[in-house]
Parts: sequence; C-alpha cells; structure tokens
Amino acid sequence: MVSLDEAVIARLKKGKNNFEVLVEPDGAFALKRGEKVNIEDIIAVESIFYDANQGDHVAESDLLTTFDTSNVMEVAEHILVHGDLQLTKEQRKHILEEKTRKVITTIAQNAINPQTRAPHPPGRIEKAMEEAKVHIDPLKGVDEQVTIVMKAIRPIIPIRFEEVDVAVKIPGDYAAKAYGEVAGFATLMKNEWQSDGSWVAVVRMPAGLQNDFYGLVNHLTKGDAETKLL
Repeated sequence: MVSLDEAVIARLKKGKNNFEVLVEPDGAFALKRGEKVNIEDIIAVESIFYDANQGDHVAESDLLTTFDTSNVMEVAEHILVHGDLQLTKEQRKHILEEKTRKVITTIAQNAINPQTRAPHPPGRIEKAMEEAKVHIDPLKGVDEQVTIVMKAIRPIIPIRFEEVDVAVKIPGDYAAKAYGEVAGFATLMKNEWQSDGSWVAVVRMPAGLQNDFYGLVNHLTKGDAETKLL
C-alpha cells in the first residue's frame, strides 16, 4: 500500500477543471516513461480529486462526462500519462541522482577508450559530463539519455560503445563450476572441453565489463585461469 506521506499529486487540466490523483513518485515516473507499471500498485487513494489537498472528490458521473469512463484506475492512468507530476524538491533530487547513476553505469559497462581498448571508470565519465555541461532529464529513459550523453562527452574523452571477445582457459579443477558462471556473465561464442578436463571458450561481452570478467574468472579459479583479449 502506498503511504500518503510519500505520495505526490499527478494533475491534468481538462476544460475549466483540474483532475488530480495521489500516486507513488518512483512508479509514477516509470509509468510516464512508458515502462509497464500496474496503476493499482502506485495509487495511494482509489479516487480522483478536483483538489487532492482539500479532499474534493470527483463524482463518478463527472468522470464519465469528462473521460468517457467512471473507472478510477483508467482515469488515474490517463491523468498520470498525460498530465503533470508534482514532485517535491527532495523527490526530484533523489530521482535525478538515481537516473544520473544509471546513465553513468550503463556507459561504463558498455564503452571503452578506443585508443587503449580499456574501460572508462565511472568517475571519468561523470567528470566528462560535468565538463560538457550535459544535464540529465528525470523524465526521459536511460537509453535515450545515454545516447545524448555519449554525443556530448565524445569531444572531451575518446569513447565508443563496443563489444569484445575474450579467450579463456579454465583448469579442470574449476571448470565445472566456472562454466555456469562464465556462461551467465557473457555470451559463449565457442567452447570445448579438453582431454585434461580443462575448459576453453571464447566469450563476448560489452567492452566496459572486461575488468569485471577478469575479476570473476580469477575469483573462480584462484588466479589459475588464462585469458586473452582477442
């Protein structure tokens, strides 16, 4: 159940009237971005208001006249999708920080410096964003903003999205356990079992995940595995 203390107002003006609904902010943002969210999970009060702060409810007959339906959930979703979301300063700050973190993480996991073929640390990406004065929009999706940010920071740091292939050989003592972990982390392009029980494979992954992959393999094999960037 959504707490009224955490709920915010979504408002839509139709004709001379405002129509308002109380919703949970994170889920409301996700629904506005086009993500699949059940309106029942994010609505705080199953009612439509002219003024939510005053508790001024809209009658079913008025909903039907204005929205061609008296179904509160359908009207609430329409208000949320097509109206404005009234966030507090603190809520907007939190959502903006979370969205910025997701954009930086996505770039760090998928991009490399094409000059060195090494991943860019998140801190370097964040600094480049600051230098480029690129701003994150809390209402836009992560993928859309990753494209915007990449275009903005390319003049500042050499960066591009790329996948890499890595050859890996895992000794027989660790091969059986490591197989599932490696296959779950990256895409297996080739793999075969050797007569000595070892396992060799070529795996493909976003370039920015190279260091994470090497760390996983070293952890699984206590440093006994062999890897080679192809």
